[in-house]
Amino acid sequence: MITKRNRQAYLKRKFRIRRKIRGTTERPRLTVFRSAKHIYAQIIDDESGKTIASACSIEKKLRDDVKDLKKAEVAEKVGALVAERCLAKNVEKVVFDRNGFVYHGRVAKLADGARKKGLKF
Repeated sequence: MITKRNRQAYLKRKFRIRRKIRGTTERPRLTVFRSAKHIYAQIIDDESGKTIASACSIEKKLRDDVKDLKKAEVAEKVGALVAERCLAKNVEKVVFDRNGFVYHGRVAKLADGARKKGLKF
């Protein structure tokens, strides 16, 4: 259950991280959002304020493939998909933004999946 105290702690971590991390045109930011059921990833250029690529576990492309997988395995596939889309747009290096979540479990698996497909961070 998300309480007011948990939400405040999450937001505090999130803003502390965002003060230090900034995506540029050469190295955009790979940000992760993790909900109870799904995981989302976006590649964002903060200078222009535009999303370069994105992937999530509820896309039609992934939905049928990941129906029987565990959430960590789904996160790895989402990381691989966002890396493929990013490489298709000639972006090879990114800055990883864990968005206030602990670098563990699904967040780490998403990062590993992106690295396996050739994204560097």
